[in-house]
Amino acid sequence: MPESTANAVQLAIFAKAPIAGYAKTRLIPSLGPEGAAELQAYLIQRTIRTALASPLRPKTLWCAPDCNHPIFRSARQEHGIACHIQVGDDLGERMFGAFELLTPRSPVLLIGTDCPILSADHLMRCSAALVGGADAAFIPAEDGGYALIGLRRPVWRLFEGIPWGTGDVMRLTRDRLREQNLSAFETDQLWDLDTPTDYDRAKSAALLSDPAA
Repeated sequence: MPESTANAVQLAIFAKAPIAGYAKTRLIPSLGPEGAAELQAYLIQRTIRTALASPLRPKTLWCAPDCNHPIFRSARQEHGIACHIQVGDDLGERMFGAFELLTPRSPVLLIGTDCPILSADHLMRCSAALVGGADAAFIPAEDGGYALIGLRRPVWRLFEGIPWGTGDVMRLTRDRLREQNLSAFETDQLWDLDTPTDYDRAKSAALLSDPAA
């Protein structure tokens, strides 16, 4: 995809601050609060590097609980990534709010920081689908959710009443897409790093061995 075409799509990154006891809570029993927070910091940094390797722009960082953590300030100061606070009672409201703010300018891809196998090529494939006319783009996750959602315009029905964090997210989202007569592009499944088994898998795949972590 020519860079000028890719620039027609924005990238939003949702991230929890790497605060001990707040981030990667399912890994606290095996890594401890500090270890889980260190892992979250690494995943944020890795995701930002992946984002910077793509020509998608502008890139924005959507932070929780606020934008004050040094890792967020660094992203803004070193890479010019604008930071926003996530607003909403659940993940669906927070994501919808980001799409509502950004899509009047151009289509948007939204990712989290839990998928260390996500690459710039994945971003470009989804971006190309939106530029080519698809209403939505997704990277399904093995746990039944998704690692990426892209939209040309905000559609509240895709977020309303979805049981986030369960294995039904992608299935119900596909139902909503059909209900709304929306065309959607999907890649093959990827996997998120949420559990001790995922952590071992990431280590085995050398996804956590970057000395920059």
